[in-house]
Amino acid sequence: MRVFLQQPPAAGVPPRFCQLTLQGDLLGGYVLLRETGEIGGRSQLRRSVHLDRESAVAAFQDARDREIKRGLRITFAEGAQPPQAA
Repeated sequence: MRVFLQQPPAAGVPPRFCQLTLQGDLLGGYVLLRETGEIGGRSQLRRSVHLDRESAVAAFQDARDREIKRGLRITFAEGAQPPQAA
């Protein structure tokens, strides 16, 4: 699963982004990769390991929802359902 979120462009301020990727590893676990930063600038990559799919998907959804609350919008989603409107 992969989701790319981006802040709406504002005058004179580079937009921020967040890319979340959930993938399986060779040992049967799951790895959640979270890359954040400014478009055209530096970024930071964080990794968390989960032993089962349920906890990995929950962490993925929590991270996605947290970024949406911060004002980022989903611009690309692959293998995941978009969040339901409240």
